[in-house]
Amino acid sequence: RMREKRLPYLVAFVMTVAMVLLRYWDPVPIQVLRLKTFDLYQRMQPREATRQPVVIIDLDEESLGAYGQWPWPRTLIADLVAKLMAYGVVVVGFDVVFPEPDRMSPDKVVESLPDIDESTRDLLLRLPGTDAAFAKTLRRSRVVLGQSTSPRPLPSASDEIPRKTQIAELGGDPRRWLFNFAGITRNLPELEAAATGLGMFTLKPEVDGVVRRVPMVMRVGDEMFPALTVEMLRVATGQNTIVVASDTAGIKNVIVAGVKIPTDSTGRAWVHYAHHSRARYVSAKDVLDGTIAPERLKGYLAIIGTSAVGLLDIKTTPVDDAMPGVEVHAQLLETILSNAYLTRPNFTRAIELAMIVAVALILTGLIAWVGAAWGLFVGCTVMAALAGLSWYLYVEKGFLLSVTYIAISAFILYSILTYLRYVREELERRQVRDAFSRYMSPALVEQLADHPDRLTLGGEMKDMTLLFCDIRGFTGISELYKSDPQGLTSLINRFLTPMTDLILDRRGTIDKYMGDCIMAFWNAPLDDDDHARHACGSALAMIRGVKSLNDELKAEAEAEDKRYVPIMIGIGLNSGECCVGNMGSEQRFDYSVLGDDVNLASRLEGQSKTYGVDIVIGENTFCRASEFAALELDLIRVKGKEEAVRIYVLLGEPDMRESPDFTDLEKIHGELLAAYRGQDWRKARTLVGECRKLNGGLNGLYDFYDERLDAYEETPPAADWDGVFVATTK
Repeated sequence: RMREKRLPYLVAFVMTVAMVLLRYWDPVPIQVLRLKTFDLYQRMQPREATRQPVVIIDLDEESLGAYGQWPWPRTLIADLVAKLMAYGVVVVGFDVVFPEPDRMSPDKVVESLPDIDESTRDLLLRLPGTDAAFAKTLRRSRVVLGQSTSPRPLPSASDEIPRKTQIAELGGDPRRWLFNFAGITRNLPELEAAATGLGMFTLKPEVDGVVRRVPMVMRVGDEMFPALTVEMLRVATGQNTIVVASDTAGIKNVIVAGVKIPTDSTGRAWVHYAHHSRARYVSAKDVLDGTIAPERLKGYLAIIGTSAVGLLDIKTTPVDDAMPGVEVHAQLLETILSNAYLTRPNFTRAIELAMIVAVALILTGLIAWVGAAWGLFVGCTVMAALAGLSWYLYVEKGFLLSVTYIAISAFILYSILTYLRYVREELERRQVRDAFSRYMSPALVEQLADHPDRLTLGGEMKDMTLLFCDIRGFTGISELYKSDPQGLTSLINRFLTPMTDLILDRRGTIDKYMGDCIMAFWNAPLDDDDHARHACGSALAMIRGVKSLNDELKAEAEAEDKRYVPIMIGIGLNSGECCVGNMGSEQRFDYSVLGDDVNLASRLEGQSKTYGVDIVIGENTFCRASEFAALELDLIRVKGKEEAVRIYVLLGEPDMRESPDFTDLEKIHGELLAAYRGQDWRKARTLVGECRKLNGGLNGLYDFYDERLDAYEETPPAADWDGVFVATTK
């Protein structure tokens, strides 16, 4: 009894330690959970879009249509910068990079026109270069050129990079905390030398691809470089230096002109997003045309970027799934200028860990002393209070405190402690589930867990539909993987998994896997009055699923320059009375099905290859699912049976059955079979040709009939022939 009393405390202690360690480790799912919570806050109450002196000069579709595709000639870009300066813009930042010489520069034009005459060549070469003209404009302006980080070293990364900004260190060396990149995608050296500032416009999305934070300072090797927004603020305020403040837990803030921009430990600032608005944008075309009112630009910080979808600068943000990347920089500037920061200091994690321990102690004490009901009530009250605190801190202070993981941890702990006393009662049910869930249907496992007395040998007779599916030419596929057995296993799993899902989604039960073959049935263990229809629907879905899988395999083979061998399957369906139940020995048995109709379904799958079709169904299945599009294949005596059976090819869903094209094919196909069984070979051959024209997808079937007609014309059957074809293979 003492051990039973101590068990809840021991479980609570172990669970609390595990939850604290998991939160300290902070794996990706927990990060995403926390970040999605903050996204929800921003969607529920985004930053108020107050008027700030930030404008986006948009290289939009209208501008590209008016002045040509990007990149524009550097003289046109220089003109754009000059006009912005004339409008009174404080500083211009580029969310684009100019790493290569202008292809419209006269010397580049000469290189692209080798056949021009010498006088024209000399005239063009005497003209000033467009890059030089752009650099001249930059020297007369306040411009921050954008740079981008690169995950690999680039030739320009080893060159000496002009230093426009001095970065002071406060509280220690911040380099170990910064994101470190291998290289920089730079502008032309003459452009960077002429620019007032250089800033990184790299946006590093979170683990789920959403841009929530922007690095304020980045590291390449031992050098530190400011972000585009930081550099624009430095240039706008006439400063030469920015300060990076850090402590033993990481970076705390970046200081520009005395303004502290709070960051996380890696130097990233949270963007407090407002809703996307076209009011932030001014078309580059309107600036170049001079149609913008001066007050719209005077005194503003302008960022040149693009919202054109074709230029691929679209980002996912908490408030918008498709926001131009340039607007992220603009919204960050607005966040800084409006002092509407979102903060999550380095000590926040310690607060959340302490809250986990506190909530665990409260729940453990309440459940142990006053019961689960009071524990639930008080626990929900505490979590509601914490959620309210988190929301208050966001709205009033811009402080990001996450209680989602705390709530989930509390719920898990409450559930375990509350139901711990039922462990003994659940033990037998769990043992049954563990023993049989690997090879029996989930529905049957639940029945057995509720009624273990059913675990005896025997079965019952039921009207069922059986399915057999097999990969054709599997031996050839296996030869391709003879040196890679793991690859073959992976391929089979990629085939079996979606096929299984398609069957289970339509109330089927997987009987067994036999290598590359699937055996399934319907109407057991749970009743299914529409078992034939569900089986037909599953078979058609499997054919579609294999086509999708083949598309994936083909793309992978082309990408890896390997031989592509498509997966082709044959399916057999049959309905009838079968014995279903626990089959096997006293020591080991499976829930399976036996009967003559089971064997026939297996034989029909084999005949799909003979007749060149995907799905062969028996007459019983055809009658039970008559609304599906199906055509009679033959009257056949399969191997191992004396009685002839009528078989059909399943072609499509009920909507196909009602289509005029299928109606015409069904009529001509019926006449073909009548002529064939009447031994009118010439008419049958003519009708085969008509059927081919109506449905090219059945060429394999009609090739088969052409061969059979050739054989019967050469060696006709007996006069009393009943039209039955005797199959010699399985």
